[in-house]
Parts: sequence; C-alpha cells; structure tokens
Amino acid sequence: MSEFLSARRARDIVQRFADTSVLIVGDVMLDHFIVGRVDRISPEAPVPIVRFDHETHRVGGAANVAHNVRALGARVQLAGVVGGDEEGRLVRKQLVALGIGHEALLDHPGRRTTKKVRVVTTRRLQVARIDYEQDEEIATEVADSLASAVERLTADAGVVVVSDYLKGAVTGRLMERVVAISTRRGVPVLVDPKIPHLEYYAGASVVTPNHYEAETATHMRIRTDDDARAAARAFRERAKCKTVVLTRGESGMCVLGSVEEATLPAAAREVADVTGAGDTVIGTLALAVATGATLMEAAVLANAAAGVTVGKFGPATLTQTELIEAIEKGP
Repeated sequence: MSEFLSARRARDIVQRFADTSVLIVGDVMLDHFIVGRVDRISPEAPVPIVRFDHETHRVGGAANVAHNVRALGARVQLAGVVGGDEEGRLVRKQLVALGIGHEALLDHPGRRTTKKVRVVTTRRLQVARIDYEQDEEIATEVADSLASAVERLTADAGVVVVSDYLKGAVTGRLMERVVAISTRRGVPVLVDPKIPHLEYYAGASVVTPNHYEAETATHMRIRTDDDARAAARAFRERAKCKTVVLTRGESGMCVLGSVEEATLPAAAREVADVTGAGDTVIGTLALAVATGATLMEAAVLANAAAGVTVGKFGPATLTQTELIEAIEKGP
C-alpha cells in the first residue's frame, strides 16, 4: 500500500477500468522475437552462434500500449499507420485476436511497417536487435485522414493517449488537432514523448518523460529526488503541458501536478526486462485518470503496474488481479 492510495481505493479504481474507453494514437510496430540456444562463439567473428529454437510476434509501440490497456479490462481503439505489407497484416490479425479496435489503423501506401527483430537466447539474454523502419513523417493526406479518424473516435473516449516513438505517425499537425479536439470535449490527453517533438505537446494534460528524456530536454543532471523535482518543473515549462510524471527506473517516479508534487519509490522486486515499461506506465495512468482517480492515485497504480511487467520477458502486460496484488504488497 501507499500513503497516497489504500488497497480498498485501488480496488475501487481498478474495478472501474472495464467501464472505460481509451483512444491510443501513435507509432504502431511489430515486435519479432527469434529465440535460440547459444553454445559457442563463431569462428568467423567474436559473436555468439544462436541455434534457432522458435520465434514469436507481438504488437509493439502504440499497439503495446493498447494491449496493456485491453489486458486491464478497458475498451480500446488504436489509431496509427502500417504498411501494406505482411507485417501490417500480421499486426491487424493480432489486434483482432486481442480484441483491440483498429478502424483508425490506416494503410500507408509505399511505407513499410515498423518491425523490431530481437535475437534472444533461451535464457532471455538479448544478442542482437534489427530495426526495419521508415521514420520520416507520414504523408500529409494520410495524416489528415488519421486526424479525422481520431476526431470521430474521441467522441467515445474517456481519455486519449499519444504514444510517440518518433517513427513518423505523430506530426505537429496531428498533435495540434488531437489537443484541440480533446480540449473542446473535455477529454484528458496523455503523451509518452520524444524530445525532438517536445513543442508538439503544448496543452497536453500529462506528459511522461523518462529520466534521460527529462535530462536532455532540460539540460539538467538528475541524481537525487530534488534534482528530479527541479527537472520536472523545467520540463513542464518547456513542454507547456499541465502535468509531468517523470519515470526514473530503479529510482521510481517524480510526479508534478498543478497543486501536488511527490516522489514514489520503484515498485519492482525483480527486473527481467524493461522493454515496454513506459507503455505500461502510460496505459495504466490513462485508465486511472479516466476513472476519476487523482494524479497521485493514478501514478501509484502506474508505478505498481510497471513493477509487475518489468519482472516479465519482453513487452509484457498485466491483469487487474496482478495490479491489485502489487498495490497490497507495496514497494
């Protein structure tokens, strides 16, 4: 439990997730894992030889945020772009299987679907990663179609999440329309940012930079809780957003709202893989905010959720039961 959130209150918030609808906008990817055994080093170069065992595919990027939200019981719509390729078709197939709405997932002619291939040992050690991507901004006509789809879907959303991976789907023009539409309808906008797009996020309700992004944006060193608070204040001023939730890995979180400011200790007991932890944070944060939780209550839940998923392999999700148990156990 936390001083900001009792177990009883946590259960009340989490149980309302099923009544929540979330719209997620951003860079959609496919994660491809090639898993094998390593018994020796190659005689051709100082690299391990991986003997293939099996492979898996998972939705990634903004689609992983959607997967996290769906796993926690909420309704979710995903807006973004994929290429008209086999990877794009595989993403759509997986979204259907997961029960994630994707009417606003658009095909982008002549563009390839972003794919990250990770070569991993059976002991869950990553040997290599290969990225297939085109990261230039999407074509203007596609961006306009995406914005129109987002406008339609915002009418039914309790919260909008922008998952920016700097792969081209999140443009300044799109963000301007998302913020304007959401503000007009009184819908919170939460952003998982990338620093080159910092000026795009003006007017957002919550922005969730990690430790390194906050340092880059503010030109400040973050070593202590006081450093984190100062950096969060400077980041909020630069991003022109309302609230900052600064994630600090093993050092926890720094939460800066309009009237509240606090640091939270990390909730993880065991760390197996931090891949996708930011997706879990913003997905859980958005759900809690949409149910009417306070900023601090939402941050405690998001912190606990990330503590669960980093104990799993790859871009993982968690259930309502796991989240409530994590809150009851405390950091």
